[in-house]
Amino acid sequence: MIEHLLAHLVPEKFLSDPAYRRGHIRVINPLPGTRVMGLHIPEMKKTASRLATASPEGGPGLISRFEAAPDKSLLYEEYMIWGLILNRLKISREERTDRFRKFIPHIDNWAVCDCICADARWAGPDTGTWEFIRPYLSSNKEFEVRFALILYMARAMREESLGKMMDIMQGIDQDRIHSDYVQGRPAGKDEDPCCGTVAGRPPFYVRTAMAWLLATALARWPETTRSLLSAASLPDDVLKLYVRKARESFRTRNISPF
Repeated sequence: MIEHLLAHLVPEKFLSDPAYRRGHIRVINPLPGTRVMGLHIPEMKKTASRLATASPEGGPGLISRFEAAPDKSLLYEEYMIWGLILNRLKISREERTDRFRKFIPHIDNWAVCDCICADARWAGPDTGTWEFIRPYLSSNKEFEVRFALILYMARAMREESLGKMMDIMQGIDQDRIHSDYVQGRPAGKDEDPCCGTVAGRPPFYVRTAMAWLLATALARWPETTRSLLSAASLPDDVLKLYVRKARESFRTRNISPF
């Protein structure tokens, strides 16, 4: 699709250093079959900013081409740039969310999900974000649920809505959520990445999103978060991930998680 526009941005180290290339891919943890060029996030953001206003190769026309592409046919970087352009287009909120609804089903790794959510300056607690994400919180697809959780955490989380989100998280039936990832042994330092495997049982990326959300809430509103958790019933593995996340963060390592 736009591989010819990105080729000159690939770091030489990614091309020439197998250990560096393995590490880069290991961090992304794409599903098997996903092609990765090796671009860094800053270069993809700059490219998205340029393409959001470029003509004829960018803007809504390029988004339409992305939307028409066969499922799983694009590069990892193309999916990332697709979402980043959507964040940058000067279009109405209605058109943006409509375009995002076509994009979200294509998200299949944490890197695209989390980067696009963190970059979504159009989203916020007073811009209809809650209504937009609410259907995805009851999805049976791993990264649709994660997208909703991370966008809420990154752009729309407020103390007064935390209880509502906690109720929703308690009601998420993780056994009915489909994941293309499988639990497996992580690759060793000198091994090729075992793409598509996760350390915990699937849907691992939903559990880690829930834990991250809770740890972020703890950093902002410790008393409220602990009070809500004391009355909540969340899976043990989510709570263990939450505690680990809280202990690892400089913001919460000295705050009791419960």
